[in-house]
Amino acid sequence: MEAGLVKAPIEVYRFDPTHDRAPRYDRFELELAPHTPVLTALLKIRADSDPSLTMRYSCRSSICGSCAMVINSKSRLACQTPIGPELERHGRIVIDPMRNMPVLRDLVVEMGGFWGNYRKLEPHLIDNPERPMPEGRPSSMSPEEVERFKETPRCIACGACYSACPAVEHDAAFPGPMSLAKLYRFVVDPRDGGQRERLLKIQPGGLWLCLRCHLCTEACPKDVRPSERIRDLKEMAIALQGATEHGSKHAVAFKENIRERGVLNEFKLVRQTYNPIEMLGQVPQGLKIRRKKPEITQTPKPIEGLAEVEKLYEILDDEPEATK
Repeated sequence: MEAGLVKAPIEVYRFDPTHDRAPRYDRFELELAPHTPVLTALLKIRADSDPSLTMRYSCRSSICGSCAMVINSKSRLACQTPIGPELERHGRIVIDPMRNMPVLRDLVVEMGGFWGNYRKLEPHLIDNPERPMPEGRPSSMSPEEVERFKETPRCIACGACYSACPAVEHDAAFPGPMSLAKLYRFVVDPRDGGQRERLLKIQPGGLWLCLRCHLCTEACPKDVRPSERIRDLKEMAIALQGATEHGSKHAVAFKENIRERGVLNEFKLVRQTYNPIEMLGQVPQGLKIRRKKPEITQTPKPIEGLAEVEKLYEILDDEPEATK
């Protein structure tokens, strides 16, 4: 082995739905420099060992987003992931296609659902009569107005966040982190006339399936922080029409519930979230939980230092909405 090179065991997901009964992993062992990107390793495999290996890639510079895939169980860009740290952590590199999307062949997935959910959110400016567009072009914005976009203009629509999202895995109708981050970008755009309609359209279920796991933010190669923008959208939706369904009711109730005693009163939280008829459907699950955790029906005692908790709430209540 040449000096400075390392042995890189690489296992690549292989599957052609038109011919294969089940997926398999092909193993390759290469000698590469530790700084070598995973994409370069895959291209070397295709050039030297297996020309049938199928993948997407283009710019090789973390700009186009084409080479998003799952590398050692994490959704990321192959051109942006060096092999050295992966080998140190895992001893090998296992490469899979992105999750939550059907596999077309090997590492290439069908992204129709991803783009379909994005198009449903009408990702374009809607005319705002209070901010007319001169000569058919968008009006200019101040630096302060542009700053409200946060990190969303960085998004390259690679799909890594969608691949990492457990809410998408649970319900394919969930728009996905990228779409919701793009929605935020239009909701805060002062030139857009559809802010209210956009929020009302996405509110039922669409926002509240988000689990706040932050896996999308971890996966994002451009630090867009979609989970934070989804949080902002939730706050805007509640400010617009209040807590109207289970997700928003639960969020508001959770906040006030903790404020009372500094600790969650779980039994009360159920009553705050569901009406009496809906609570009947929760009885079987509640009985299971009670057997394992009988104290759940007891009212917890206030914690010591409750006054400090109240100070935190007062600070948050006084904080300007734009900075939350």
